[in-house]
Amino acid sequence: MSTATITAADVNKLRQITGAGMMDCKKALAEAEGDFEKAIDYLRKKGQKVAANRADREAKEGYIIAQTNAEGTRGYLVAISCETDFVAKNQDFVNFAQGILDVAMANSPADAEALKALPFDGATVNDKVFDMVGKIGEKIELSRYEMIEAPKVIAYNHPGNRLASMVGLSSATAPESSGKDVAMQIAAMSPVAIDKGDVDSATIERELEIAKEQIRAEGKPEEMVEKIAAGKLNKFYQESTLLNQAFIKEDKKSVGQYLDSVEKGLTVSVFKRVQIG
Repeated sequence: MSTATITAADVNKLRQITGAGMMDCKKALAEAEGDFEKAIDYLRKKGQKVAANRADREAKEGYIIAQTNAEGTRGYLVAISCETDFVAKNQDFVNFAQGILDVAMANSPADAEALKALPFDGATVNDKVFDMVGKIGEKIELSRYEMIEAPKVIAYNHPGNRLASMVGLSSATAPESSGKDVAMQIAAMSPVAIDKGDVDSATIERELEIAKEQIRAEGKPEEMVEKIAAGKLNKFYQESTLLNQAFIKEDKKSVGQYLDSVEKGLTVSVFKRVQIG
């Protein structure tokens, strides 16, 4: 894509994603030849503010609900997207989302495509989604389905049902309240991984590259760049990996330290976080 094909809508979309200024976004898209991910990296390297959560930037409105099975060993999450907040708050739409979640909980499908093919009220889930489109007159999609399994699973639905999280703990005897605290931490702090070793290499390389560009822009000597970048990467781990984040209810402890204080050796084995908007 050349600069001639970058539209005002492109610029506005990048502004919504990053929070950066209009001219900065326009320049970033031009430099990146229209590639949004490269434009975001360009803005970060220039020190511009970039929104932390970009994973669901295409989702506009909808309803998310998460729930565990009776044994508390599995968690299920369904996100149904729509075009307007009015529809997302409609009781029929809410009931529809709950109905799809009930199907998921009864069948434990492996993924969203398997869930769409399951029977639901005389048809399939996918058929019922199309029926709802016809009934409401908006684009409606099963935009996300997640299932996790662990000795102890806790689900948290943030008020408004635009954000939900699930966490799997390593011990079945872990207190429900502690699990909810961690699930709320996940919802609030949006970690990218459980621990340092769980961060994928592409993310690490990207963070290091951005850090080095920032350091060089500050005029630091080249021989110091690697050392300072490593420090910035450690800060990234502290801010972005769940077990290393400061626990929001007791910030002198990390989440990992908090869990270990609740029950020796207790840790997180899996988590999911889904947000609309």
